[in-house]
Amino acid sequence: MKQHQYHVTVQHLADAQGNPSSYAEKLEFNTGNHDDIFVVLDRLQKAELFDDTTTKSFAVGLKLFSEVMLENKNHELFKNFLPQFHTFMKHLKQQVKNND
Repeated sequence: MKQHQYHVTVQHLADAQGNPSSYAEKLEFNTGNHDDIFVVLDRLQKAELFDDTTTKSFAVGLKLFSEVMLENKNHELFKNFLPQFHTFMKHLKQQVKNND
């Protein structure tokens, strides 16, 4: 399957108490997705379901997670969750469509 290619970087800035991070390294990796994450993000931003930062986090997290699940749909871990995820995605798409 053809995929859009992405480079993801995560940097720990502070712990839960607000103390500066003790991690010097960044988590970086390349990954693919069947959807254009920027198009998904744009649609979610227009729907105004969340504030901007939450929308970005939601869009990236959702697309990274869903791609792993789709690529491993026969994995035991996803067996019981996949039907509920499909229902969730239908509901999300309806919410976004209603806000167009």
